[in-house]
Amino acid sequence: MRQGMTICVSSADRRRLEAVVADRNGSQKHVWRAKVVLAAADGHGTTAIGRYAGLSRPSVRRWRERFAQEGVAGLLRDRTRKPGTPPLPPAVVDRVVELTLGEPPHEATHWTGRMMAKAAGISLRSVQRIWKAHRLAPHRVRTFKLSKDPQFVPKLRDVVGLYLHRPRTRLSSRSTRRARYRRSTAPSRGCR
Repeated sequence: MRQGMTICVSSADRRRLEAVVADRNGSQKHVWRAKVVLAAADGHGTTAIGRYAGLSRPSVRRWRERFAQEGVAGLLRDRTRKPGTPPLPPAVVDRVVELTLGEPPHEATHWTGRMMAKAAGISLRSVQRIWKAHRLAPHRVRTFKLSKDPQFVPKLRDVVGLYLHRPRTRLSSRSTRRARYRRSTAPSRGCR
């Protein structure tokens, strides 16, 4: 079984750590780290410190070792990490915006996110971020796609002509329909 590491904390470091724990506006992670070191200085074991601070045993060991190597300053700063994926170059962003504002490929009525991602060579999520940043919504653009039927124009004229010159029918209003319903469901005079 692994033995606990003994930590010697000077009175100045103890005051700083107690101030971190007592600071109500401080970062919670700094409070946990300070609690770990103070409990270790008081002679508590790894499991007991973990229960007290609400941390796992590997975390308790990590912060005790960090304090032993770097002191209080090591607890109050986080180590740098490798950054995530780098942002897209401006040329790629400009290309996506330019393609979005242009005509979609083939027979499509508008650009979809997946089509754009494939055309630009980036991920769908990147396309969505670019569109959101530039307030583009190609799926909401209202367009009318004409048919390639050679008889399309005469057929369209026939349909529009029928719509404009349809015979007038008597349309009953809602109040008229209600009155008819009341008359049909009212009790007859002979039943009184």
